[in-house]
Amino acid sequence: MKNFRLNLIIRIIFIAVSIILFFFLYYNTNLVASLIIISLLIILQVILLIKYIDATNKELARFFQSINYSDFSQTFSTKSLGSSFEELNRAFNEVILRFQKTRSEKEEHYRYLQTVIQHVGVGLISFNQNGNIEFINNAAKKILKISSLHNIEQLNSVSKDLGTSLFKVKNGEKTTIKIVDENELIQLMVNAIEFKLRDQIFTLVSLQNIQSELEEKEMDAWQKLIRVLTHEIMNSVTPISSLAGTVNNILSTNGNKENIPREEIADIKSAINTIQKRSEGLLHFVDDYRSLTKIPKPDFKIFKIQTLFDSIENLMGKEIRDKNIRLFISIEPESLELTADPEMVEQVIINLIINAIYAVSNSQNPEIKLSANIDERGKVVIKITDNGIGIQESDQEKIFIPFFSTKKDGSGIGLSLSRQIIRAHGGTIRAHSLPREETTFILRF
Repeated sequence: MKNFRLNLIIRIIFIAVSIILFFFLYYNTNLVASLIIISLLIILQVILLIKYIDATNKELARFFQSINYSDFSQTFSTKSLGSSFEELNRAFNEVILRFQKTRSEKEEHYRYLQTVIQHVGVGLISFNQNGNIEFINNAAKKILKISSLHNIEQLNSVSKDLGTSLFKVKNGEKTTIKIVDENELIQLMVNAIEFKLRDQIFTLVSLQNIQSELEEKEMDAWQKLIRVLTHEIMNSVTPISSLAGTVNNILSTNGNKENIPREEIADIKSAINTIQKRSEGLLHFVDDYRSLTKIPKPDFKIFKIQTLFDSIENLMGKEIRDKNIRLFISIEPESLELTADPEMVEQVIINLIINAIYAVSNSQNPEIKLSANIDERGKVVIKITDNGIGIQESDQEKIFIPFFSTKKDGSGIGLSLSRQIIRAHGGTIRAHSLPREETTFILRF
């Protein structure tokens, strides 16, 4: 019978009747064989009853094991066990449905969190107390230029002591770490926080490349300073220059009619001319610096870099050849294109080539290399390399500062202006130099 209660009652009745019959025959007859058969029948019925109950218990055990192992694909069915198990059946299935819903929501939240973590612009790395990586998002991989990471100490190969520095950042601490990657300077803002998961302590580190923001703030500060200086200087020099010109005109027109010796008039005119020339020179000087604060917005166009390089070679080729400098040009791939303002980028490259020509002026075998390619991050990179005198290490971080120049007659405008132009394109410009060996300016767009 399928009904558990009825089946159990019938089995118990059969066992009871068998026991009564056993004792009846035992006390009223001498049928030994019958007693043995009935005894075996009783034992058999007890064994079958135990197995029947065990089968039901196994069904319950299967249900609890499915919960224990988070297997919610099964349901608990007790239809064959009768109405007495219907409430238990309903309660168990409700529990399973609730677990299924909770697990589904948990998985949805996990997938949502993973999507957010992988698409957020800030690099995130989580590791345990042994430095083993729990997760790392795409932004961190892009910043550090790695495809995978198993232990934080592996980052020491990316930049010296980078992994060790991240491992030592304390809970709640904010710090900056400077790394150099293929001659590209990167300033990382690092924040760390500890949390407990699965009875383990993990550290979550956020990485944000703030190099461009620092450069922008620095340039803004210089621009504000230049605006103030040029405004004050222009206000002071303009009337001087104007008055000097007026006096000079008066002396030229009426000087001979006054009772002033010609020698003195000549001296006065000479002095006034000097004042006027120096004033005009100072005005031109200030006007050059004002150009740093008036960078126009780029007119973005898509163009082939080959076309850009051909134009530069046409403009600079004669001067380069006249000075016996070998020019090497390479583009990989040849069809490489750039989205930028071609005239502004051309101005930057020409300025850098002029600097390179000056740098190789005393080299025995002067060379200038102009190249373009795509880096590991998919960015277009243009490099201008020369084998000239180079830049001292102490000066390499100063050369883009307005007013600073390594040339005796340099104004300190060219490289600052170049940096402004590249920043306006959302790119970066870097310099790497080994004095007397090789200097490379790297433009990344």
